[in-house]
Amino acid sequence: MAAKSDYYDILGVSKDATAQEIKTAYRKQALEWHPDRHKDDKENAEKRFKGVNEAYQILSDPQKRKAYDQFGHDAFSPGGMPRGAGQGPFSQAGRQGPFTYTYTSSGGPQAGFDFGDPFEIFSQFFGGASPFGGQRKPRYSITIDFMEAIEGVEKEVDIEGKKRKIKIPAGIYEGSRINFNDFILSVNIRPHRVFERDGADVFVKLTIPYSLAVLGGEIEVPTVDRDVKIRIKKGTQSGTMIRLRGKGAPRLRGRGKGDEYVRILVVVPQKLTKEQRKIVEKMKKKDL
Repeated sequence: MAAKSDYYDILGVSKDATAQEIKTAYRKQALEWHPDRHKDDKENAEKRFKGVNEAYQILSDPQKRKAYDQFGHDAFSPGGMPRGAGQGPFSQAGRQGPFTYTYTSSGGPQAGFDFGDPFEIFSQFFGGASPFGGQRKPRYSITIDFMEAIEGVEKEVDIEGKKRKIKIPAGIYEGSRINFNDFILSVNIRPHRVFERDGADVFVKLTIPYSLAVLGGEIEVPTVDRDVKIRIKKGTQSGTMIRLRGKGAPRLRGRGKGDEYVRILVVVPQKLTKEQRKIVEKMKKKDL
């Protein structure tokens, strides 16, 4: 199999190109390789045009671009990531890759990672016409709350002047596309003030007092279902990651739920009483 071309080379930009430079280059290359401009070599033009779109979808997204800069095309191929690399939002979760992938038999990424539509640019420059003929379904987008994506939701939307009720399944991912009979819906998800998400896994930062980290004990932590109590071991270090099995988001394809990862952050007191200071001084002497 031939090696894939470098995405920066495809767009004709340097590796330190700004987001605006990447966007400008994408439009230029997409227009240049529009298949209608290469009717004598349409097959090659279609291939180049799709390559331009794929490059833009990676380089225009900060997370995907970071993964590509670090691992190249391996970042987006199954089993291609080096062991232990790119481990979730907190880099300690023991999971490989910054994205969740679902692959078809042909190896193409599906829901959970969206390369976008190579024909989106026609809406901007060519009135929505497709160079490959045929009718395209109209596309719409909707923005929902984080918990609506976790639990699933029914929404009433206005499609071509008609009110319609649509169901969005529990566990839907950011950027997922739902293919209805007569239109395609892209789903965007608002960030949550507490939770972060990577596929079916949920991540939480939990701040605990220094005394609890030293002595250990119980504390409540939020999950997408309800608060649960967890045990903090004696001598817990700041940055420790605790895994709560089955406390994540529903799996969009498959059974069960993902996990929740709790990252412990220890707060060191800035002001101490005289008694507390004496205790710390004793601890310091023992450390020496």
